[in-house]
Amino acid sequence: MPGNSTITVHADREVHPSRAVAPPIYQTATFWAEDGETFAQVAVDPRGKDFYTRFGNPNHAQVAAVVAELEGTEAAMVTASGMAALTTAVLALVSAGDHVIGQKSTYGGTGSLLLNLLPRLGVSTTLVDQTDPEAFAQALTPQTRLILVESPSNPLLQITDLRAVAELARAHDVLTMADNTFATPLNQRPADLGIDLVWHSATKYLNGHSDVSAGVLAGPAELLNRIWDVGLLTGATLGPIDAWLLLRGMRTLPLRVARHNANGQALAEALNEHPAVAKVHYPGLATHPQHKLASRQMSGFGGVLGIEFTGGFEMADAFLGRLRYPRRAASLGGVESLAVHPASMWRGMLNEEQIAESVPLGLVRLAAGTEDTADLVADALAAADAVHATAASA
Repeated sequence: MPGNSTITVHADREVHPSRAVAPPIYQTATFWAEDGETFAQVAVDPRGKDFYTRFGNPNHAQVAAVVAELEGTEAAMVTASGMAALTTAVLALVSAGDHVIGQKSTYGGTGSLLLNLLPRLGVSTTLVDQTDPEAFAQALTPQTRLILVESPSNPLLQITDLRAVAELARAHDVLTMADNTFATPLNQRPADLGIDLVWHSATKYLNGHSDVSAGVLAGPAELLNRIWDVGLLTGATLGPIDAWLLLRGMRTLPLRVARHNANGQALAEALNEHPAVAKVHYPGLATHPQHKLASRQMSGFGGVLGIEFTGGFEMADAFLGRLRYPRRAASLGGVESLAVHPASMWRGMLNEEQIAESVPLGLVRLAAGTEDTADLVADALAAADAVHATAASA
């Protein structure tokens, strides 16, 4: 099997061949057919590429080919965002009366889907402590149809034992879906551990340049065809230009992830013993309570860390204001470093009680970009020194 750098450059080569070295952008809403028989066939081809762009587009198919090979799955598909990927998949796989298990530590949008949307549709949900594999077993009911996991989790960087969850689910004929956004397929391949479906906010690391909103799903073709059918109804279609930009971004994914990993590790180690910091949440630290598990199922630990400050919200907010290179902004995974206060950012997705249960008020999520490691570390330490000095003099 070729290496990841070769995959990201060449896995889509035969999807829609042309003599252009850089793939063309297929900026068209529809495609013509030679005859009636061909037209009738492309109209029903799942995840197609030559009928109508809501059904599929050559640029979609090119992205899907690269993602599927990177994740080690049979197939893949694209959507307009990571939440579109998740929501479309869940709507395709569960019905009223079913039960879904999720995690207490999870992205705010996923939490809102589990706590707010699905119950309105007659689907019951249970959120468990992902650090305890037995908690998933205890949450199972005869109506459980799906388990949603996220590892590392956003923003506490907690680890889920993916193999244990996959084995439990398979024994009870329950499907599993894993959010692999933080890890990327370069650091972790959930399908290799038995997970049925993998999804990403491709806006993040896969694209890597903060100029696209996109989502991807990877897994067995049969499951993706069911999801694609629902996607036709929801219309969560990725534009051809965005798909082309996503494909271009993925060409350099292995190069970027290596730097993200190095910068995340360096920042975590530098801040871990700082007097202003109560705790650094990063699975690459030997002090992380799940470091051994993370080391078993991950080959790298990513560029995102959670920094919990001793002075709560006020110190966290002051730290954000002192940073020179990371900008205060939502999202992550781009070449530029970004930092955010999750408890403030998720107010549009979760109520105050749900936020308080899922994320500490004094937590900053720092997403290391690809800048020089020494510059990022010096900047973060200077900001931490400043807020610590202010607190000490108060």
